[in-house]
Amino acid sequence: MDDIELILTMLGEASTTKFTKDRDSKTFSNLKTDANDGGHVAKVARTEIESKSPKSVISSKNYLNIKTKRSIN
Repeated sequence: MDDIELILTMLGEASTTKFTKDRDSKTFSNLKTDANDGGHVAKVARTEIESKSPKSVISSKNYLNIKTKRSIN
């Protein structure tokens, strides 16, 4: 995950949290709307960045590349 991907993820999460607090959402339906709206904020930011850059924001890099399973002791 590149820096921009991480930042956009954080933007979506922070926006969702703000919407939930500002709207005082309690029900699943309202929380789902908040999550969709927060994701939309991140999508708009991503689209704007990609419209001004020749490269995609999304990368194939993984922060963690776990090749072996960990055993639980």
